[in-house]
Parts: sequence; C-alpha cells; structure tokens
Amino acid sequence: MLSNLKDILGRAQAGGYAVPAFDCVEDLMVRTILETCEALRCPAILMGLPGPDLEGKGWFYVPGLIRAVADRHSIPVALHLDHADRLEDIKRALDAGYTSVMFDGSRLPLADNVRLTRAAVELAHPHGISVEAELGHVGGSDVENSRQSESVLTEPEEAQRFTRETGVDALAVSIGTAHGLYRQLPRLNIGRLKEIRAATDVPLVLHGGSGTPVEQIQEAVRHGVTKLNIYADNRVAMCQGLKEAAQAQTRPDPLPRDLFAAVRLRLAESVAGKIRLLFAENRV
Repeated sequence: MLSNLKDILGRAQAGGYAVPAFDCVEDLMVRTILETCEALRCPAILMGLPGPDLEGKGWFYVPGLIRAVADRHSIPVALHLDHADRLEDIKRALDAGYTSVMFDGSRLPLADNVRLTRAAVELAHPHGISVEAELGHVGGSDVENSRQSESVLTEPEEAQRFTRETGVDALAVSIGTAHGLYRQLPRLNIGRLKEIRAATDVPLVLHGGSGTPVEQIQEAVRHGVTKLNIYADNRVAMCQGLKEAAQAQTRPDPLPRDLFAAVRLRLAESVAGKIRLLFAENRV
C-alpha cells in the first residue's frame, strides 16, 4: 500500500530501527525488492534517481509500475525521488505520483540550500508528499562512476537551523559514508551523529550505505538513523547473478525465468541482508 516517507520513518524512529531504501529501475528490481520486503514484513522505500535512471520515458515507467503494484502488497510502500537538485524535477515527481521527494542542495551555500529546500517543501506538502533534504555533503562517486567528490560533515548547529527554517520531514546527514564503492573502508563519526540527533528531532538519513561495515551501520541506527540508502551493493549482487546465469545456460534461447533466476536470487539475498542489518524485519 502506498505510503509516504514521513509516516514510514516516524514509525522507524519510534521503534528504534531503520528502513532500507533502494534505488531501482526495471520491473525485475521492483518485484524482487517488494516481494522480499513483504516476506520479511518490512516497509519498502523504492527510489528513482533523476538522470540516467529516469531519463526519457523512465519518468513514467518506473513510478507507474510501482504505483500499479504497491496496493497489491500488504506493507507500506514509499515511492521516493532520490537526489533531485532542481525544483523542476520536484514538480515532475509530483505530477508522476511520487509520495516523497528529496531535494539535494548539499553542494550549495547554506542560505541557498535553505531557500530552495523550503521551496520544495512548499511545493510538496500541500499534496501530502514528504520531503527529505541533505545538509553537509556525502561524497564518493556519481552513479556513472565518472566523478569523485569529497564529503563535508554536517554541522549540528546548522542542522538545527536548517530543519527549523525548511520544515523538512527527513534530513540526510554526512558523518563519513560515501556514494558508490569504497576505495577504503569508512569510519563513521558517531560522536557527530549524536550531536546532530541532540540538535533536531527530524528523522535522520544515511546515504552511501553500500559497503559500510555492519557494526558501524548498526551503531548509527542506535543513535538516530532511520533510513539507509542502498544501490551499489544491489548492483554488485545483480552482476554476480548475471555471471552465474550466463554460465548455467545450456540452450541458445534460455527462458526468461531461467535467465533472470540467479539475478533475482542474488538481489533478494542482498535486500534481505539489509533489512536484517537495520533491525527492520517484522516491523509491519
């Protein structure tokens, strides 16, 4: 059933767990993620990423598919726009039926980030759509693996001002994670996270969750993180499944169920692992 981010994360915050959020494209990912979340009784947050993942008709195919099947599942399902840095994309998401959006002004000066994020909130809230924003900057590689950027940690005092002046429903913070695959393992700044948690009661989000050591992720959840974004780990799992499927085929025209079986299996294993990592099993 369709839900929004505010409702899902509010329950997670009260229950002391976090919800994995999965960037996804294509029906194989949507179905596998939703069925795995439902089997483990975990809320589902499915995300579309502006740019290559939603280019062309993707703006209609991806959210259209998720909206069509969400009510066939007995768990809350949020349809979330990830990392939009233009208000035009926020407006497109509202028209396409997203139930929550992220405006990412993390590269901007604080005053501009506040102004534009508040504008996104003013667009979304009248429609019952929740808004996530980012303060500080989570670096790493972009989705094309063509550009690297450095992380800038979130300042607790700025987090307090930002959430008060923008009215956001969730805040993505930078405490040491990075997007993409790590070149070396991170060391999360849990002390900084505690200071941010003390400065604002808005649900906190951690981006760059793929590859971060288990014990660090769980410590972050214990200190206020309620949503963890996952993409790279699922891509790695699907690639492994593709290799296994290619090696297993004995006919030149394999049936789709056989061709995709290993991909679904490895993806489901990855999703289930994240659900259990975040203490999110049996929360529905």
